[in-house]
Amino acid sequence: LWWHKPVIDKELLQSLPNLKVIANSGVGMDHLDLKLVASFGVKMANAPRAVSSSTADTGMALLLASARRLVEVHNISISSSTEYCEADILGVKVAGATLGIIGMGSIGYKVALRAKAFEMNILYHNRTRRKAQEEQAVSATYCKRIDSLLQQADFVMVVVSLTPQTHKLIGKRELELMKPTATLINISRGAVVDQEALVAALQTGVIGAAALDVTSPEPLPRDHPLLKLKNVIITPHLGTKTDKASYMITEEAVENILAALNGLPLPSEVL
Repeated sequence: LWWHKPVIDKELLQSLPNLKVIANSGVGMDHLDLKLVASFGVKMANAPRAVSSSTADTGMALLLASARRLVEVHNISISSSTEYCEADILGVKVAGATLGIIGMGSIGYKVALRAKAFEMNILYHNRTRRKAQEEQAVSATYCKRIDSLLQQADFVMVVVSLTPQTHKLIGKRELELMKPTATLINISRGAVVDQEALVAALQTGVIGAAALDVTSPEPLPRDHPLLKLKNVIITPHLGTKTDKASYMITEEAVENILAALNGLPLPSEVL
């Protein structure tokens, strides 16, 4: 599958009686009915190794761009009416700030590695706690309760898979727990955040800013209020879109397909 195409439904599965494996060009599998596919005896694989570094880069790029207001000041810099730059266009210092990572899988952990290099204090919330040596390697502190992370973080980065349990994981209550100066960064799936609640939080100063690589839907309707807010940066789901990552995704997909056809364990099987 590339960019969720073709759509895998019951009709397609019934039309392919010899189908052995579906290899997805990314890590998220929320566009597939996993139970339906499994009922046809078809194996499934994703590409977590190929996408993790590029997606982590995107997360840090959004964090830095939002903190230093890069889109806003770029537009000022190229404006035909600009004669000088206002002295009060102040960004947020990243070094020494606290980053809360929600979802410490392979992508979240690589975000932590990058954040450590920026001298950030790192908190994380995950279904399962990382090993002690992994926490120590990135100087990360585990938060058993998501509320504790939200209350302390200057930047909250969401890096979870979209499941029924994570749908609208960040809603009105969670946003109100965040600092009024905090920034929400979403590199997972748009539906993980309640967008109506996010708009209200950004408009009323409940939180300071948002940087989103994902929305629901993608792209947003052109009259959507998120597109009109100065304290929002939106990119068009760029997480994995680098030349090397695209090549590696294809390699990982081929590796999984060949393993399935040869009766071997799939390196990245999704169960």
